[in-house]
Amino acid sequence: MSEKLPSVTVLIAARPGQAEVKAALAARALDWPHEQLEILIARGTQPSVQRNTGMRQARGDLIYFLDDDSVPEQASLRRAVSRFGDDKVVIVGGPNICPPNAPWLEQVFALALGSLLAFGPSRARYARVGSAREGSEKELILCNLLARRAPLLELGGFNEALYPNEENALMDQLQQLGFKLVYDPDFVVLRRPRSSLRAFCRMLLTYGRGRAEQFRVHPTFGSVLNFVPPLFCLYLISLPLVLPLLGGLGALPLALYCIAVVSETMVLANRGGLTRGLAAMPLLVLVHVLYGIGFFHGLVTTLKPAGKGREVQVSIESVPLLPGPKRVPEEQARPS
Repeated sequence: MSEKLPSVTVLIAARPGQAEVKAALAARALDWPHEQLEILIARGTQPSVQRNTGMRQARGDLIYFLDDDSVPEQASLRRAVSRFGDDKVVIVGGPNICPPNAPWLEQVFALALGSLLAFGPSRARYARVGSAREGSEKELILCNLLARRAPLLELGGFNEALYPNEENALMDQLQQLGFKLVYDPDFVVLRRPRSSLRAFCRMLLTYGRGRAEQFRVHPTFGSVLNFVPPLFCLYLISLPLVLPLLGGLGALPLALYCIAVVSETMVLANRGGLTRGLAAMPLLVLVHVLYGIGFFHGLVTTLKPAGKGREVQVSIESVPLLPGPKRVPEEQARPS
C-alpha cells in the first residue's frame, strides 16, 4: 500500500489590512487532499520575518511559498511534489509568468525580464527555460517555491537582515550542505509584472541592492556574474577619460554591447512581436544601469536584522478550504 501524501502548508506573505490576497483564493483550488493541506497568510511589514513566523507555526511537511499576487495552476502542487522522490531534493521552483491578458506595458516588462542579455540565468524566473533539471538559486524565486520545512528550520529560516534575496542566501547554504534545488519550467504561477515604469525601475534598484547585501552576508563564487552590471556602470562613467587615452579601442566594449542589445531586441521581437520587442530595447540597458547602481548601494547599506532594536508584528491567518475536497490517488511518498 502506498504511503500517504505529504502534508503541505501554503504560506503567503501579505500586508496588514490587505483585503484581496489573490494567492489565497487560488490556493484553495489546488488539487490536493484537504486533510493534507493548510493555507496560511502571514501579515506584517517584513516578508522574511513573516515567512519565518509562518514556517514555525505551519503543520506541513512541505511549505509552498507564494507571493500575495501569485496565482498557481490547479495541478501545479501535485507536479512539484512529484520531484521530491530524491531525499536530497530540498526545494522545487519554477517561473512566474505574465498573464496573457496583462496590459501591454506589463507584457513589455515581461519580455525584458525574460531576456538572456538582461538577466542571464535568472531569466528562468520569468520564462519557461529548458526542461526540468537540478538548478541554482539564480533560477528560482520565492513567489513560487516548494520546500521541505525541516531543513529550512534547521538553518534558522530566512536571514531577516536580507530583503530581497533572503531565499537566495538560504538556497546557497542548502546547496553547500549537499542538498539539491530543482527547476521545473512547467511549475508555473501567473503573476503580473510591475504596472509602471517607475515601479519597474524601483524594482531593478532593489534587486541590485539585495544581491550586493546577499554577497556581503553569504559570498559565493556564483555571485561573480552579478558584478558585471556595476562594472559596466563604472565603464560608462569612465568613458570621458578612456576615449581620449585609448581612442576607438576604448569604445570597443560599448560598440560590442550595442550590437548585443540590437541582437537581443530581434530575439525579443520574434518572441513577443515587433512593437513589444522594440519597446523592450531601452529596458535592456536600463536593467544593467539600475541594477548596477543598486548593487553599489547594497555594498554600503547597514544590515540590521528585523526585530533587532524594534519589534516586528506578524499575525497568522488560516484560510478555510473550499467545501467538497477532491479525492486523488495517493501515489506520492512522504518526503523524509
